[in-house]
Amino acid sequence: MSFDANSADPAQSEEIEAAAPEQSRIVVKDLKYQVSGKQVLKGIDLEVNPGEILCVMGMSGCGKTTLLHCIGGLTRASSGEIWIGDSQIVGMAEDDLNHVRERMGMVFQYAALFDSLTVYENVAFGLMRRRRMRSKQIREIVSEKLALVGLPGTESLHPSELSGGMAKRVGLARAIAMAPEMLLYDEPTSGLDPVVASVVDELIMQMRDKLGVTSIVVSHNITSIFRISDKIAMLHEGEVLVYGSPDEIKSSKNPIVQQFILGHSHGPIEVAHR
Repeated sequence: MSFDANSADPAQSEEIEAAAPEQSRIVVKDLKYQVSGKQVLKGIDLEVNPGEILCVMGMSGCGKTTLLHCIGGLTRASSGEIWIGDSQIVGMAEDDLNHVRERMGMVFQYAALFDSLTVYENVAFGLMRRRRMRSKQIREIVSEKLALVGLPGTESLHPSELSGGMAKRVGLARAIAMAPEMLLYDEPTSGLDPVVASVVDELIMQMRDKLGVTSIVVSHNITSIFRISDKIAMLHEGEVLVYGSPDEIKSSKNPIVQQFILGHSHGPIEVAHR
């Protein structure tokens, strides 16, 4: 598989530009989420600086995706604060929240492409819905984004014709087509072989390094987490167990952290046997 990180020039379109520094800061304060009497998030505190990649890891069911959806405005938190730049979105009116959402791109675990639409139509979907643009400009942006993710010339394909890795990259192209200040990724390398996973990792880092995008990545992939992250947070039973740089996490003496990152079957994390 070939991938040229320089295949697209950010200067080709006005739509690609670095995020405004302070407006792309994400701060979470004492965030709680409860559903059906269960406390899923129990007072989360996190901060992601502009242009950083924060990876959120933890066992299945610990609240990672719920946290991501709360930050992205897809799930309404029960209490606490989520600051997107200078906008506090917990309890925000839907119309105002929609404006904040437009500053963020979401890359879903299973790509979430529309099966009946072509790759071009999937990537152009947000542009056609939210912005008054000429067809020529939309075509240029779609072509540019597909080149950026290493998929030039795939506009006419349908999702059924794509491999898992290609679908993930089309999902990323769709997310960045709107020139977001922030990107939220839910398990971006899940189900991918190591080579394709490394390509996706390179793309995530490229969004940071070339465009200044602030990113939150939910992942189980320990190799990817330590490859791409500036900061790492581990959630355990709805709480932040540890938060710090990759080196700080690796050197943590917490037995739960060590069991998780080393993948040991024995330790304080108990896994139910079926």
